[in-house]
Formats: sequence, structure tokens, C-alpha cells
Amino acid sequence: MPSTHAVAGLITRLHDPQYARWASQIRRTGGCRQPIHLRGHVFHVDPVTGGRLHSYTTAGEPDGILRVPCKTRRATRCPSCAETYRADTYQLVRAGLVGGKGVPNSVTAHPCLFVTLTAPSFGTVHTRREKNGTVLPCHARRDAATCPHGQIMSCTVRHGADDSCLGEPLCPECYDHAGSVLFNAMSPELWRRFTEALRRRVAKTAGLTQRELREQAVISFAKVAEYQRRGVVHFHAVIRVDGPKGPITAPPAWATADLLADAVRHAASAVAVTVPAVPGEPVRTFRWGAQLDVRQITMDGDLTDQAVAAYIAKYATKAAECVGTLDRRINPLDDLTALPIRDHARRLIAECLRLGALDKLADLRLIKWAHMLGFRGHFSTKSRRYSTTLGKLREARAAFVRGEEITTGRLLILDEDTVLVISHWEYAGQGFSVGDALLVSTLTGTPHSWGPHDPR
Repeated sequence: MPSTHAVAGLITRLHDPQYARWASQIRRTGGCRQPIHLRGHVFHVDPVTGGRLHSYTTAGEPDGILRVPCKTRRATRCPSCAETYRADTYQLVRAGLVGGKGVPNSVTAHPCLFVTLTAPSFGTVHTRREKNGTVLPCHARRDAATCPHGQIMSCTVRHGADDSCLGEPLCPECYDHAGSVLFNAMSPELWRRFTEALRRRVAKTAGLTQRELREQAVISFAKVAEYQRRGVVHFHAVIRVDGPKGPITAPPAWATADLLADAVRHAASAVAVTVPAVPGEPVRTFRWGAQLDVRQITMDGDLTDQAVAAYIAKYATKAAECVGTLDRRINPLDDLTALPIRDHARRLIAECLRLGALDKLADLRLIKWAHMLGFRGHFSTKSRRYSTTLGKLREARAAFVRGEEITTGRLLILDEDTVLVISHWEYAGQGFSVGDALLVSTLTGTPHSWGPHDPR
């Protein structure tokens, strides 16, 4: 039940003479849960006469602020803005598979693979396994060993898809939590080395030097990081071979899907990255996990362009929430025992804080990224020539909205090439009061959950 204070705030807003304008602002943000509050003005001035042609100021807006979407990619913080990000990512990835958004349709004939690179094991965890539609026991072992901590390393439970123990170690004391967070921290570098090794292997197989390869072909990528329930990331990537000028040119005849697949397998097994030695920790060298999935993308088979684009876009809006951690940064002074997180996530975070305090690991910024369990890379990335960019997609959407407003007469047309524009904006807060949030739920038809940035 809403508190008395929340109800009072709701009633005050409803009786505000500027309620209609406030509601209009909310609708224009698309139902953003934590909109950014801006305070400022824009003046359009005639550079010859100095006369003011048009002006806008937030002084006349409700609460004296303008509310704009937060544009976060995280679905846990703002489903509305995350859905926009997901849709844009879908269009970006699919354009690189079938064309559109500036990419020619002929790109469908270029060799293209969907690759999944996994993490190594850091200990036995509860898992859900299926075979021919039948759920198998988690880790059923007849002569299961007993670990040094007295835990029998066996589990005969057939776990459900939403079982809370999935991803939890059978023995938390045996699990290598330090190795897990260090792998997450080093995985962006491991990916970089993989792409370099892939290009070298493709060139060698084709009998070319690196320079000759660049003159004949370009290898493009679009990837996303996904957290497994055990708390480590693995990468899903679209890998495509184009001609020397990208997707607008055909790849050479020697560039086949089979050649690319062989190069992917070789590169995945060839690369490694070593963590700097620190007191009390063994020297760790990380490689990709044994599970490597390499499949060709087709237009009408089991792995279609729509399926791949949707899969990558889905994970572009997620982070480490499935592990049971938080979607905000953690202060080193926070009491970890009081945080509403799973014990496994708590141990991983504790390792980030412990290892992050070591001088030789300072460059990994483990303390800053403790809430991400050590991973500090971008979740979704692409190479320059893969397809369009998120920025261009946003510009196209803004141009469309602007055109609609001009057509309907809601926007004054001014030639900004001949008009002096003077603007000043400042940050004035974020989110909603509890009472306003209740009204937003009604206006947008979506339930509101309190985020860490919501003012109380």
C-alpha cells in the first residue's frame, strides 16, 4: 500500500494547474522510469539585429525542469529506454546480416558465422541439463568424491529452470571465486587477442601476409557479453568476411564459411592472457572454455538472421542480475552482509574488493566494477564496418520525430545555419517522487519499481 506521504504527493500533482503539461512531458519520455531533470534555456537570435526570434526556458515547466529519457540500456533500471536500446541493437545486427540502414542487400552472400566463446570452469556448480526434452540430474555420480571441506560433490536433483540454486557452487569453499572475477576482468583482452589471432589465421590459410589480407578482405564483428548464472561472462559474436571496402564489396573467392570456421576454432584455442603475479595468489593464465559453438547463419535454416539479431539484442540490455547481484556500483565501505544479494554473488564481490586493493591489479579497476563481478568491457560492440551505428539510428529517429512535429505545426522552423543559437543546460536531478511514480504507472500502463536513483 502507498504511504500517506505518497498519496498526498499524488493528490498535489493531480490538482496542480500544470498537470496536463507534466503528463505531456511524461508521455514524451516514453514512460522512462528515471528521467533526467534538466534546467536551462535556448535562445534563437538574429545575428544581424541581435533580436530574439524564439526562446524556450524551463522556468515555465512543471517544477521548473524539463524531463528527458535516461537512455539506459539496463532493463532492470528502465524497461522503456532499454527496449529502445534493444530494438536499435536488433536493427544494427540484422542490417549486417541482410542489408539495410546503409548496408547493401548483397551482404547476405558473404560468409557469416555465429560464434559463442565460453569461460573455463572455476568449480562445479548446480546446473540444469536436458537431453531429448528430458531434464537430467544435476551432477549424479556413483562414486562421488568428498571435497576437503566435507561436501560430497554430487547432486541428483533435476533442477527447474527457475531454481534459485542454479549457478551456485556445490562447495563454495572449493570454488575459485578469485579466478572467476579475474577472468571477467581479462576477458576483453582475451577477445582482442582472439580477433587478432583470427585475422592472422585467415591470412595464413589463404597464403597471404597481413597487408595482403587487408587489400583483399575485411573481417567484421558484432558481439555481446552474456553472464552465466555462475557469474562469468561468455561472448556471442557475429563474424563476417567482406571485401576490402567492407560490406559494399564482395569477399574474395577463397573466403568461405568453412575457412572462416576453421580459423575461429584455431584462434579460440591459440590465445591466452596471463594475470600479473600478486602475493598470495597463483599465476593465472586464462583461455577460452572447452565449449566452443560455431554455426553458419542462414536465411531460412535453424539459425536465421532474425534469431541471431534477436538473441544478441536481448543480452545487450542485461548485465549481472541473473547472478543475483546489484545493478549499481558498490561502495567499498558498504556492508556486504546487508546487501540483498545471493551468497555466491557476495563472495565474488568480496574478491573484487580484496583483489582490487592490490597495487599490481589496480589497472583492472576491480573495485569500481565489483557490481559487474569484475567485467569492465562494453556489453555490445561492433567493428567499424560491420553495419550502421547506434548514433545514426538515434539521429534518424530524431529526424523523423522532428519532421512529424514540423508537419503538424508543433515545431517552429528556424534555419539554424543563419540563426545564432544560445543555450545553457544544467543537471537538476533524476527520477520521481513516490507519488509521481504512482501516476506514471497509470499514465504509461506499466508498473513502477523503485530504482536506486529515485528520490524519496
